[in-house]
Amino acid sequence: MAKFHLTTKHISRSSGRSSTAAAAYRAAVAIYDERTGLTHDYSKRDGVIMSVAFMLNDDNQPVYLDPQTLWNKAEAAEKRKDGRTAREWIVAIPHE
Repeated sequence: MAKFHLTTKHISRSSGRSSTAAAAYRAAVAIYDERTGLTHDYSKRDGVIMSVAFMLNDDNQPVYLDPQTLWNKAEAAEKRKDGRTAREWIVAIPHE
């Protein structure tokens, strides 16, 4: 019998993480963090097939954003120094 697994992790500044760095790693791209001035470059990472970032506007139409714009807006929206800027869900679905 196959088992399902789900884990939720918080990306928070208090633990020294940033959503821009996490997004760059997951998407295997280079993202410039406007808050810290660092560039997180994981473009040489293998194993990522496709990565798309989008949001829905008021008419429920998808608006496609590049990951750098999206995650820098998420970082700018949180003002606290110990704020959570993102959440990460890890889902393991059985192949059966």
